[in-house]
Amino acid sequence: MKALRLGTRGSQLALWQARTAAALVEQAGGPPCDIVVIKTSGDTLADAPLSEVGGKRLFVKEIEDALLRHALDFAVHSCKDMPAVLPEGLVIGAVLAREDPRDALVLPAAAAKVASTGELRTALGEGARIGTSSVRRIAELTRLLPGSSFLPIRGNLDTRLRKLDAGGTYDALVLAAAGMRRLGFAERISVALSVDECVPAPGQGAIAIELRTDDERTRLAVAAIDHPPTARAVEAERALVAALGGGCQTPIGAIALTEGDGLDLRAVVVSLDGHHAVRGRGRAPREQAASLGARLAQQLIADGAEAILEDVRRAQQ
Repeated sequence: MKALRLGTRGSQLALWQARTAAALVEQAGGPPCDIVVIKTSGDTLADAPLSEVGGKRLFVKEIEDALLRHALDFAVHSCKDMPAVLPEGLVIGAVLAREDPRDALVLPAAAAKVASTGELRTALGEGARIGTSSVRRIAELTRLLPGSSFLPIRGNLDTRLRKLDAGGTYDALVLAAAGMRRLGFAERISVALSVDECVPAPGQGAIAIELRTDDERTRLAVAAIDHPPTARAVEAERALVAALGGGCQTPIGAIALTEGDGLDLRAVVVSLDGHHAVRGRGRAPREQAASLGARLAQQLIADGAEAILEDVRRAQQ
């Protein structure tokens, strides 16, 4: 069978995701996959804060362009990096089973172990320097860890951990638990924050496969590795973000948890200073995932989320 060309970034986590997807396609009886590494704007602008250079869509734009010009057959992304509305002609063809979607706080390797968020606050003390480049994480954690300062950090996971362990700049990092676990760093997680403490980014922990809408051969190949519970959960989260008009660098958290044949969707919109938050929660059967996300977004807007997001947009102009 003619091989499928699979596009990905070249980071450790991106390559892990691409190799996993390729193996699953082949195990399901599909064609072999040739991995094509594409350097994105997000990789080139590695030292610039995401909020200043266009947000996380910078990690998918060049890959999507390659798909549209038929240089690739499909692409594998961290779902949380994808825009809520895809370019015309592209679609999510499958979503792999979700890993731990929570945010994780990570202390230096030499630090004492902690067992709870309360112990973590004590270990960090006042004025802790927390490494994260996520607007959402900063907004949510300002409420959870008052008095802390937040400093940008980017790069591969092992690079970030080395910077933390070297001392002098960061007292802790905030990272996605999924990436830590997938790359073998689960033991470095000091505390995984509950979804009530810190609502994750929409799509966090999920891997999305993107392809052209008119490519039937590739669609059939990747459909065999779709994980419907995760796909419907992600559909609800993305519908909520789209209805709110949010992007990757807006303080919106959303997580849809599977309950039997239904979904329990929780969401939050937080002001940049962490002082104001609008929360919502809704449930629906899995097949109503998109309408659940749109409906909860309207509830958040009615409760004041739009005013918060307008303030965020003005601050980022």
